[in-house]
Amino acid sequence: MAESAVCPAFQLGKSQYNQKTFSGRLRHFLDVIDPRTLFVSEIRLKECMKLLDDFKHGSLPPGVSDEQLWEAQKIKQAIIHPDTGEKIFMPFRMSGYVPFGTPIVSLNCIVVRMLLICFFHMLVASRCLGPSDITSSFGFLQVVGLLLPNQTLGSTVFWQWLNQSHNACVNYSNRNATKPTPASKFLQGYIGAVTSAVSIAVGLNMLIERAARFSPATRVMVQRLVPFPAVASANICNVGLMRHTELKEGIDVLDSSGNVVGTSRIAAKHALMETALTRVVLPMPILVFPPIIMAFLEKLPLLQTHKRLVLPVHSLVCLAAFGLALPLAISLFPQMSQIEVSQLEPEIAMATDCKVVTYNKGL
Repeated sequence: MAESAVCPAFQLGKSQYNQKTFSGRLRHFLDVIDPRTLFVSEIRLKECMKLLDDFKHGSLPPGVSDEQLWEAQKIKQAIIHPDTGEKIFMPFRMSGYVPFGTPIVSLNCIVVRMLLICFFHMLVASRCLGPSDITSSFGFLQVVGLLLPNQTLGSTVFWQWLNQSHNACVNYSNRNATKPTPASKFLQGYIGAVTSAVSIAVGLNMLIERAARFSPATRVMVQRLVPFPAVASANICNVGLMRHTELKEGIDVLDSSGNVVGTSRIAAKHALMETALTRVVLPMPILVFPPIIMAFLEKLPLLQTHKRLVLPVHSLVCLAAFGLALPLAISLFPQMSQIEVSQLEPEIAMATDCKVVTYNKGL
């Protein structure tokens, strides 16, 4: 009785948690992005898949608990793509997004922080900004490392290419893959996604440089307001261009029994809009929490007397914010989203008696 209260009865292909609530989706995706699944061996993965297959065919060995089945499904969902049934390359899994993406972000933040310290010292010396202005705007500029990793154009392009290439591969690897995507389409999407994102980053770089010529009030406004829309715009471009084939070809929609009803472009549009919205929310904690936390930590006696600890501590704070941002963002919508048949193409409504169908939104 106690076990059933803690661990619900296993349901194949369903989540252990209520996907109609944000808290339920958050708990579900914390399982999906669990970095421990990166270390699951091939043998262990095959054991999990066999266990789930045995459950499906009613040949489950005696003594297998619901908890073991949920754990097996967690491992499979973290590693295997739900549409293709193939393993997702480790750096491009959602469980690898933070571990593999953080080194790029952290390095960028460290480099930029050093540059910005020099920049603000010059501003204070020239009395362009007062201490209160520096305190309020300094934190936001630290995370511009995502877009402004160095003062040279070449370094900006290189680091943004690396960052956006990783984002592009994550978006592509976790897309709805019910329809095959030719290599040529992938290459076109990759070039478009990375080019647009890098262009936004370079444009921000130039705008920040020109901000030195503005009045103090205008400069502070630019430094505060530009980073977030720039990052969000780059993320939206990346998702849209890496998954543009879905809009042209459509994606499969499923009935309540899991059978394919048809292919819908409208559902594909909903899937991309929901995914793009998660990419808008994703930078928010990274842009908000580190400045607030560091403003407090830098006043502590330990960091006041040991200035060399500031950069490592800041990196850890960025890591924590990044780790928090990902599950919060992707929990906005369930991965297997639902839509009313009346909102889809007429041929979909004619092909099923269900009022609601399901589609894989992707991550």
